[in-house]
Amino acid sequence: MLRPTHWPGNQKVLRELRVENYAVLDNVEAEFGPGLNLLTGETGAGKSLLIDALSLLLGEKSSSEMVRHGTERTVLSAVFEIGAGLADEVLAAHGLDGEGGELILRREIASSGKGRVFVNNQPATVSVLRQLAPLLAAVHAQTESLQSFDAAARLGLLDTFAGSDLAPASEAFLKWKGLEERIAELNRDEQDRLRLLDLWKFQQREIDGAHLQPGENERLESEKRILANAERVRAAALGAYDLLYESQGSAAASLRAAARHVEELARLDASWLDSMAALESARLSAEDISASLREYAERASGSPERLAEVEDRLALLDRLKRKYGASLAEVMAYGEEVTRKLEETENRDELLQRLRGERKAASQEFLCVAHGLSVKRTEAARKLEKLVEKEVGELAMKARFRISVEVGEEESRWTTDGIDQVSYLISANPGEPMGPLEKIASGGELSRVLLALKATIEAGMPARAGGKPGTSPRTLVFDEIDTGIGGRAAEAVGRKLKTLARGHQVLCVTHLPQIASFADHHFAVEKKEAGGRVRTRIRLLDEADRTEELARMLSGARLTETSRKHAQQLLKTNA
Repeated sequence: MLRPTHWPGNQKVLRELRVENYAVLDNVEAEFGPGLNLLTGETGAGKSLLIDALSLLLGEKSSSEMVRHGTERTVLSAVFEIGAGLADEVLAAHGLDGEGGELILRREIASSGKGRVFVNNQPATVSVLRQLAPLLAAVHAQTESLQSFDAAARLGLLDTFAGSDLAPASEAFLKWKGLEERIAELNRDEQDRLRLLDLWKFQQREIDGAHLQPGENERLESEKRILANAERVRAAALGAYDLLYESQGSAAASLRAAARHVEELARLDASWLDSMAALESARLSAEDISASLREYAERASGSPERLAEVEDRLALLDRLKRKYGASLAEVMAYGEEVTRKLEETENRDELLQRLRGERKAASQEFLCVAHGLSVKRTEAARKLEKLVEKEVGELAMKARFRISVEVGEEESRWTTDGIDQVSYLISANPGEPMGPLEKIASGGELSRVLLALKATIEAGMPARAGGKPGTSPRTLVFDEIDTGIGGRAAEAVGRKLKTLARGHQVLCVTHLPQIASFADHHFAVEKKEAGGRVRTRIRLLDEADRTEELARMLSGARLTETSRKHAQQLLKTNA
């Protein structure tokens, strides 16, 4: 089996991917190399399924529906070469051990819907995979062309490029929002307020009148069991008391007799002194337990009156739990909350005045943070649009590209991300006005702009991170980034992917021979029927096989000498 070689020491690379029983994939293994890894094959062979499998290993939501029919579970695994120390912080936070410069991920999905996750062969969670994912790879799926240009994604792309810290804005927004909700609650209309006031007073009386005590439920359940079985309890206590102390051959009497014999031994052999002391201690313990058993038996009376009281009390507690919480602790917490609401309502005017002052301060704090974020985004937008316009030009697309950051101070536009709305504008033809990219660009134009954006943002990430450990280029995965393009544009996209692969490991699914000809490592994904089932395999192509594969992509199922010569020319030109 051919294997990629020449592993770099400064890249994060996906070295190996294994997929078992995932949809039409029964048992597939691929070993990738640095640079540009391209996957080609017939439609439906399973190329995109390999990308989906990798996404699951990076924490994407799973579904038992993807478990191969007739099997019990899907098993996915990957090995990343990441450099020593890269993931140590994440691993240590979850009590996981590192493996030097290697990271092994495994995920199992059972047909029942249950799943398991392992990191470096240690049990972990999907949450750990999601925390590791940004360090390892970025997957750009087929459906992303349109999704990448919704409002949230547009803002997210710009924030990634700008290195925005959204935490201060989020904290300030949530503080302001919380005050808004409390004021709104106090400002309900009078009829609604009075109705709630009556309800809260009733609830407060009911909970306070029960005089609840922490742990009371458990103590009463224990007492009920004793009262309901009083005769058995008394008989067991007296039986143990008799055997330990009262009967002729009781344990206490036997221990006293044994102690006398050992005392005689100790007079002759001092080594028995410790044993004599141990026997005396055992006798005293037996007598203490006997006394406790006798007192317990005397108290263990089957009082029907007390049993009825306990049962009535437990019924009251159950009724309160059905209404106010699953446990007594929750009921008591609900009572405290109702008391707080009543106090706020009774002191409504004074409280409203204080809350409005706090809300004003919180809104000013949020706007201050949000405006700072807007300034940073605007500066980043000017830089990013120039870089993307240049990248788009290199992708055989003469277009003007702009990023609009619209600041909206009205409260209806405030979010945890600030007060900005971001639009990506494009004019793909000379003389045409700028318009929203997602509305006026064709499928091929969207694909190329998305590639230009991703290439620009990924290229700038290490520098924006200050060159700290863990900021080296990660694996980039593109699933059919070539949608809607062909000819000269396809060749330009292939050249761009090749350039991007100089600093990153790139995995790309493509149907275009122009792009496939740029591969450093070319894999064919093939589907065949065997034993009445479809089976998929993936193999690394040598030069001869690459010529045949590109010829197939050029001419279809029927290969011709012309298509082979064209394929050879593509490989020679784009080597």
